[in-house]
Amino acid sequence: GAQPSISNTEGDLLFLLDSSASVSHYEFSRVKEFMWDLLQPFTFGPRDVQTSIIHISTAPTMEFPFNQYLSSGTLKQAIRDTRQLMGDTNTGKALSYAKEKLFSGEAGARPDVPKVLVWVTDGFSSDDISEPMQLLKDMGVTVFIVSTGRGNYLELSAAASQPPEKHLHFVDVDDLPIITKELQDGIRGVIQANRLHAVDITSSSFQLMWPKLLSQETGYYTLEYAPTDAPARKRTKQVSGDHTSLVLSNLAAETTYEVALIPESNIHYFPPQTTWVTTLPEEISPAQVLISESGPRSFHVSWAPLLDSVMGYQVLYGPLPGNSVKVLEVDGRHNSTVVENLAPNTTYLVTVTAIYRSGKEKSLSAKACTLEEGSKVRHLRFEDMGPNTLKASWDSADGKVLGYRVRCRRQTGPSSVLSVSPQVHSVLLTDLASGTTNKVCVKPVYKNQPGKRLCRVVRMQPATQAQGYKHRERA
Repeated sequence: GAQPSISNTEGDLLFLLDSSASVSHYEFSRVKEFMWDLLQPFTFGPRDVQTSIIHISTAPTMEFPFNQYLSSGTLKQAIRDTRQLMGDTNTGKALSYAKEKLFSGEAGARPDVPKVLVWVTDGFSSDDISEPMQLLKDMGVTVFIVSTGRGNYLELSAAASQPPEKHLHFVDVDDLPIITKELQDGIRGVIQANRLHAVDITSSSFQLMWPKLLSQETGYYTLEYAPTDAPARKRTKQVSGDHTSLVLSNLAAETTYEVALIPESNIHYFPPQTTWVTTLPEEISPAQVLISESGPRSFHVSWAPLLDSVMGYQVLYGPLPGNSVKVLEVDGRHNSTVVENLAPNTTYLVTVTAIYRSGKEKSLSAKACTLEEGSKVRHLRFEDMGPNTLKASWDSADGKVLGYRVRCRRQTGPSSVLSVSPQVHSVLLTDLASGTTNKVCVKPVYKNQPGKRLCRVVRMQPATQAQGYKHRERA
């Protein structure tokens, strides 16, 4: 699905892509999809994120420099057009080459912006990586490693930035989407933590944050800000050197401000940092209504923004179709409530009305669906993946699923239980003896209700039939 945009970031992001013959064409294509999913929410440009790709092969090769693709559309196409080079897995040579390009103006890299290296590997390297990787880290590069193979944990944890639990991921190539959000947050933390950036943006204010550069004894900060279309309206604030944040208020709605942070110190020189922040449109509550935590007989309703000018809220709800409506009163200091005593498997129309202190009222509606009593997955099916191996697939269950539990009761051999994330809808079942009958059950896991199992019995072909890969008989 669509992801929220990640802005107020500035950094050079380099992918070290294993393009050698030790990676299959399928794995290479999955890694390219993962790279684009990882980049999708970021904004690109000379004052935002720039990215580049270096291939690991017999000789390192740059796919494109940092400053070549500065829009989402062109970057997506460039990643899609990237072709595998094959050859040896000379990762050490590629790291040395990456160090050169990460700090090279010819490659489009920028001075004084954070540098991030994301190394996607199958865990194998033909040459030594420890020395070139350490040189990169000594120059301030933050290193994230994604291993899609077994790899050597001690070697990779030493190569990644510290602590390894935040910078090193082991994941099957088909499960890369599971770590996308966590890795995005890690990259954003590196980029934003080293730069002036804004958080908690509203129509009339935002909070500025910056890294600790000074102390109360070593200097102070000057902050200058003005609308980009009216620089003459520049305002200035000064704060002591022990500050790392400041809230700017009384701003105009839907206006882009240029903000400069100037560290003033007689001991060290720190270059000014600049960012651009656009305030939100004039607030109207509720601007959005969110339905969550749906169960068979209840759901959670929340809305935003929460404004001081609102005295209270009314939540009206009733089943569709129908004209039966109930009302909940909510204090203006709260922006959520739980609607209970509902009918299972029913669609409700929910209307949240904000009652302003001035007497005005604003309403916004949303549909909400309660779940069946104990939801279950749909369409459990099997695919022959070779001798003694099946792929079990299913369609997602309704509601907010926390994950799926897959149980395989083998006719011969031990039973097994697998737990997978809610995004995963298939697993491989191995060690299924030929000619045996096995029972496979998939059950969704919910926070507030039990899930129902969907089970099927599948018979493995005798060994004499399996050679021809005939379509498997299913019970």
